[in-house]
Amino acid sequence: MFEAGAWGLVGGVSLLLGAALGLTVRFSQRTIGVIMAFGAGVLISALAFDLADEAFQRGGSDAFAGGLAVGALAFFGADSALARRGGKNRKRSGGEQADSPALGLVLGAVLDGIPESVAIGVTLLEGDGVGVAVVVAVFLSNVPESLSAATGLRASGMRPGRILGLWAAVMAVSGLAAAVGYATLDGAPPDIVGFIQAFAAGAVLTMLADTMMPEAFEHGGRVVGLVTVLGFALAFLLSNAG
Repeated sequence: MFEAGAWGLVGGVSLLLGAALGLTVRFSQRTIGVIMAFGAGVLISALAFDLADEAFQRGGSDAFAGGLAVGALAFFGADSALARRGGKNRKRSGGEQADSPALGLVLGAVLDGIPESVAIGVTLLEGDGVGVAVVVAVFLSNVPESLSAATGLRASGMRPGRILGLWAAVMAVSGLAAAVGYATLDGAPPDIVGFIQAFAAGAVLTMLADTMMPEAFEHGGRVVGLVTVLGFALAFLLSNAG
């Protein structure tokens, strides 16, 4: 369990890195959009080959389809509820968070990070060590997420110390989610593990389509399609290395 939590923190520490970059380096909106597209491509590859495929192999079609659907619906419902509480613009980089309550932004960031962190913890259940491709995918995708959000929070007038504190809290939750994901599923039947993997895949894919990819295209333009493919290819090659 502690190993899973540690790997969850490794994936989550990039949230602080991205936030620090967003606070210290003046990125253009187009650059942020392109970086987000790359992160989206990385995550799409990881959820397809290291979550969805593993879920199908473990639990079969019923666990896969059920988990994917429930994960997508769960994220959609939670995201819709948080949008009404002020978390709608949490990943925006143009300062749209100015009128958003801090609690909504925090809960939104936590919501985005939990499925990814649980996925990291689940990869340890094989007994062959952590899924490196998943950890790297989460790490790389977290940088543009927090970079964009930190840029927007700074533009909305939030103090840098408070912004970094926000992402430090999300990082801690990420480590906890990875540990809990491992502890609760260790020894569980394959169909249950497969269901949870598919659940995480559905939630992450819905998050990408609802938040990261629209923001990336809005600011990055048509080139984001090519950059997304680049991120996908990098993660795929990493997953199949060795």
